[in-house]
Amino acid sequence: MQKYEGLLLQSIGGFCYVDVQNTVYECKARGVFRKEGIAPLAGDRVLITMNDDMTGTVEEILPRRNCLVRPPLANLDCLAVVVSIAEPRPNFLLLDTLIAIAENNAIEPILVITKADLQDTREIENIYTKAGFKVFVATNTDTKTVEPLKHFLQGKITAVTGNSGVGKSSLINLIEPTLHRETAEISQKLGRGRHTTRSAELIPLPFGGYLADTAGFSVLDLEKAMPIEAEDLMNCFREFEPFFGKCRFNGCSHVHE
Repeated sequence: MQKYEGLLLQSIGGFCYVDVQNTVYECKARGVFRKEGIAPLAGDRVLITMNDDMTGTVEEILPRRNCLVRPPLANLDCLAVVVSIAEPRPNFLLLDTLIAIAENNAIEPILVITKADLQDTREIENIYTKAGFKVFVATNTDTKTVEPLKHFLQGKITAVTGNSGVGKSSLINLIEPTLHRETAEISQKLGRGRHTTRSAELIPLPFGGYLADTAGFSVLDLEKAMPIEAEDLMNCFREFEPFFGKCRFNGCSHVHE
């Protein structure tokens, strides 16, 4: 039986939803994956066989360029770390942790500052731009502010992450209003938002590329799931690169002394 290569958009409830040339097939994964302890992840390139009823079977998971444990995503090009300038205030520990984990997994981290209509963002912009990161600024209401970000995301598989309440779902709504992602009010008592995204899913963008929203993506979960070895930590901070190597992105890789 002929096999077709596709992109796994979502794995949930024992079913895999695979995009093959802009047609999505509901597939079951072969039992051998479970026996081998392999879980299909959103972002996987897979080979499937098709049935006449638009269902199929995932026969093979192709080699991954990278993967994250929590959220379960594979083959990411970019990690968009979202931080609000206010309500809530920036959590720099979480921000730098997410950036370091992206660097350690050869995923390009970018910074998206939201709620720019509430406070001046230039100080944070300058800090991270000088450190070598791409920084984008957006408000919660003006779609024009996300045009540079949309241009950058074109053709990429991108995960959107950040602290609770920073406006991840609102940002996705601005990037593509037809997605109608659910948003939640910030809890004034707790100073954080409620999670509104319930599964890892790649969302096709009309201008090319895919977005994934990532609920439950916290610093504690990340530290447990994806520890960085002490000898590798210095390579996760671009401020050290003049001493220890070169940027792994933009067509180059780290060269260690």
